Amino acid sequence: MNSTPRSHVPGGRSVAVIDGVRTPFLRSGTEFRDLTAYDLGRMAIAGLIHRNALDPASLGLVVLGTVIQDPNTSNLAREAALAAGVPAAVPAFTVTAACISANVAFRDAARAVALGEVDAAIAGGAETLSDVPIRFRRPVRKRLIAAQKARGPLGWMKLLRGLRLADLAPDVPAIADFSTGLTMGQNAERLVKRLGITREVQDAYALESHRRGARAAPAGGGDAQIRPAPGPPTVTPSDRHNPRRRDSTPEKMAALQPAFDRTFGTVTAANSSYLTDGGSAVLLMSEERARALGVPVLARVLSEALVALEPLEELLVGPAVAIPKALERAGLALGDVDVVELHEAFAGQVLAVLALLDDAEFARTRLGRTAAAGTIAGARLNAWGGSLSIGHPFGATGGRLVTQCCRRLHRESGRFGLVAACASGGLGYAAVLERVEP
Repeated sequence: MNSTPRSHVPGGRSVAVIDGVRTPFLRSGTEFRDLTAYDLGRMAIAGLIHRNALDPASLGLVVLGTVIQDPNTSNLAREAALAAGVPAAVPAFTVTAACISANVAFRDAARAVALGEVDAAIAGGAETLSDVPIRFRRPVRKRLIAAQKARGPLGWMKLLRGLRLADLAPDVPAIADFSTGLTMGQNAERLVKRLGITREVQDAYALESHRRGARAAPAGGGDAQIRPAPGPPTVTPSDRHNPRRRDSTPEKMAALQPAFDRTFGTVTAANSSYLTDGGSAVLLMSEERARALGVPVLARVLSEALVALEPLEELLVGPAVAIPKALERAGLALGDVDVVELHEAFAGQVLAVLALLDDAEFARTRLGRTAAAGTIAGARLNAWGGSLSIGHPFGATGGRLVTQCCRRLHRESGRFGLVAACASGGLGYAAVLERVEP
């Protein structure tokens, strides 16, 4: 092990992770169906503030990620922060980078701390897929805008001219990559076919994710960071996840039909992550400030890497490129890492990233390196379950990954942790964390 890792967060100041919380991650259309991303974001921020007895005025910045924005709260971070009691003088802004939105929010907040711009910041994200904004189609939208200037019955009749019945159908947002036109599931099918990843190994990985998540919850694993999320009177307050399939079996999983390629596909609902609602929030401080206040520190941020790949052929393998870069910046090798939290968009995507990290040809031709990054043994990877079993609110997952990594480092007495995720558009993110004793 390299005993003297180096921090590569620009700015020089050591960035400390103090704590992280999240709402329950619930299947879309269930208990959170009447809540908005704004509600989930404010509850996550407020839960973090209250649990740490934090003076909101001590914050210098709030950054949240989200993917499907509500026009009424387009700057989700600002609205959620104000509602959670953060003073109006504290800047807050929202980022969107598909499934790594909360990771990018974390990156922005960490850099602000490292540069000395702020002493403390909150980063995280929120997402609801229970109530996505659904628009009218363009012909109707154009007429509605023009209607503001319409005068009298004749003006209204002119607006209706040429409008077809089909134009009245709703324009539902597509969960697809704009540049390729493919959904992530369709791209996952391309990936597993190209690498020869079978249905059996995908199902086996997904089943293990559910089992790990179910085992960890009673033992005080990832669920210990959940803050109950009370909603309107019609919403039952919840403090537990609902996606885990505790009764899954290989036989049940094998019986499901492919979801994206009905004839030759291997990606199914069972080995894919869920449409999920939820929010997360992580508290960052300069390590110097935390020590001065006597605040316990979970981990320090050693390095990060944000990469962009070709969105058709490499959409889901961003971590295979980001992880070696982040490790190199920290002065570490993959074998030095004790805890790995890798986003599970699909079982096949995780298996592909693991295979590429251990592929010398990929290292040589794609990364320009002389040797593969190496293997990640099962015990190190997602020991408390991952997105397949916990759920995946697009804008919030990054906060969960960071928090879970830090908590596992302390539970497992590890020194170095690794967080990584892929995202639509061919983006990838990785961060290296180091456990800090309280």
